[in-house]
Amino acid sequence: MSQLFSPIKIKELVLKNRIVVSPMCQYSSIDGFANDWHFVHLGSRAVGGAGLVITEAAAVSPEGRISPDDLGLWKDEHIEGLQKITTFIKANGAEAGIQLAHAGRKASVSSQWKGGKLVSEADGGWQVVAPSEIPFNDTYGLPKALTKAEIKTIVNDFKLAAERSLKAGFSVVEIHAAHGYLVHQFLSPLSNQRTDEYGGSFENRIRFLLEIIEEVKTVWSETLPLFVRISATEWAEGGWNEADSIKLAHILKSIGVDLIDTSTGGNIYNAKIPVAPSYQVPFAQKIKKETGILTGAVGLLTTSTQMESILVTGQADLIFLARELLRDPYFPLRAAAELGQKDVQWPVQYERGKFR
Repeated sequence: MSQLFSPIKIKELVLKNRIVVSPMCQYSSIDGFANDWHFVHLGSRAVGGAGLVITEAAAVSPEGRISPDDLGLWKDEHIEGLQKITTFIKANGAEAGIQLAHAGRKASVSSQWKGGKLVSEADGGWQVVAPSEIPFNDTYGLPKALTKAEIKTIVNDFKLAAERSLKAGFSVVEIHAAHGYLVHQFLSPLSNQRTDEYGGSFENRIRFLLEIIEEVKTVWSETLPLFVRISATEWAEGGWNEADSIKLAHILKSIGVDLIDTSTGGNIYNAKIPVAPSYQVPFAQKIKKETGILTGAVGLLTTSTQMESILVTGQADLIFLARELLRDPYFPLRAAAELGQKDVQWPVQYERGKFR
């Protein structure tokens, strides 16, 4: 059996293969609610054979949205629509995950196809927040530095969202601590210039993330996995880097995090990123090798042989796919045929199209 299509057990959850639908913002919600678009988008990837289907970033508060069109899980009313999706995903042989997030200083902008511009409070936007009053760039809003009381409120927002996630039927929760959003903003010395216990030293800058994890674990099932997505480097001098990520991964493993979803960048708008196939995989490999924690590889992974090689050589444990699954929701079924996995089960409704 190929590694890509071998099952993996994380805590008590068994994934049928190593292919994960990476969180991809759809900017298609009203007031945070999942709708038919999300049902079809996520459900079709389960039908297409992925082992784990993770939603786009779900905001833990209205102010935590990137745009007014983001998915949310800040109120109980959001549960029902998500529950419909998780039920369908599981009925089609996959597991359902959700990414919980707060955009911080990168919030209150319009959706990409609406220009990606700052949305003023007069036009339905909101005051953005951050560790320090440092904007992402001159086209984004000037953030308000969070007070310690406000930090505690956001930590509790993550906890409540995780509790709702369990009620909605999700089997995996991922904390979004990457791509320049709020948790990442606290991690980075370039965006966090606080002088209290949440800024300065490495130990202080990771405090916000550790408090979120501590609170999430009080409501999340001990038998189900907890992932954290990080940007392993900011690709910027003086910023968060690989050594920091390895140090953090040691700590996260010790407190019960099961997997590091290893991405890069997103916090420094003019960073020079050497984008190329598999360019982020070495970070997943190094974190896995140095700490022993499970890692997920992501970033310009497009072929079944490329993915198989990453797993066979021990560079990562899961393969997170985004753009390739936008192009082809049924990529896992095609990849199985390419790797000679003839026993991979197809939906009975689609079997007449099966590769022979």
